[in-house]
Amino acid sequence: MEPTSVRTSAGEVSVSANEWGSGTPFVILHGGAGPASVQRFAEMLGSTAGARALVPIHPGFQGTPRPENLTSVSGLAEVYSAWADALKLENAVVVGNSIGGWIAAELALRNNPRIGRLVLVDAGGLILEAHPAPDVFSLSLEQIGQMSYRDPQKFRIDPTKMTDQQRVGIAANRAALKMYGGAAMADPTLLQRVNGIRIPTLVVWGAADRMIPREHGEAYASSIPKAKLKVIEEAGHLPQLEAPEQLVRAVREFAGIG
Repeated sequence: MEPTSVRTSAGEVSVSANEWGSGTPFVILHGGAGPASVQRFAEMLGSTAGARALVPIHPGFQGTPRPENLTSVSGLAEVYSAWADALKLENAVVVGNSIGGWIAAELALRNNPRIGRLVLVDAGGLILEAHPAPDVFSLSLEQIGQMSYRDPQKFRIDPTKMTDQQRVGIAANRAALKMYGGAAMADPTLLQRVNGIRIPTLVVWGAADRMIPREHGEAYASSIPKAKLKVIEEAGHLPQLEAPEQLVRAVREFAGIG
């Protein structure tokens, strides 16, 4: 789809996105691995009856422009709220993975009536001192892979076989991730604020997630009114890659189109 320009407190922002299917809109917010990490899931969801999957690219990822003043997760939530208005979405289901889940939570807190349901998939953003998440910026790609997947070998990327273009892209995505999430990749106020989320919420967690401990999912589910927690045993931090069929089924059932 063509990029959409929206006006925000950070200025005018151009949002690039891809879409599949038609029907109930599902806005899928990617994590630090970029839009490629949710593309297969979006294609699968969009190929099912009654589902329109939309994957916006966070400005600054994949070579997209980012306004100088757009530097925070709350700023991204403002962008996507305006984007939902611009597209005139109705009863949209927002699905966010990792930092995309953090963005999705902030978006839900804006109480935009165009957003009807929320799905947090191994979402970041919380600080739990008893169950800390690792410092992602101190980890190599190999270490991130080992901690992200239930079966790391199946998804292993050999850095020695990457092209210069791929390395540049990964470095740019990493820089954008740090810009938005900060060095801590979390907000100390978020856990206290998510009880303000008033829309139906499903929290999905991969049982083998070693990037963000399961206790973070339990904290989200217990803090958001009427939220439900679903654990996927066959997945780690990226259920959309390791168990996409299960995630599609869970999301559709939660949206009432299962």
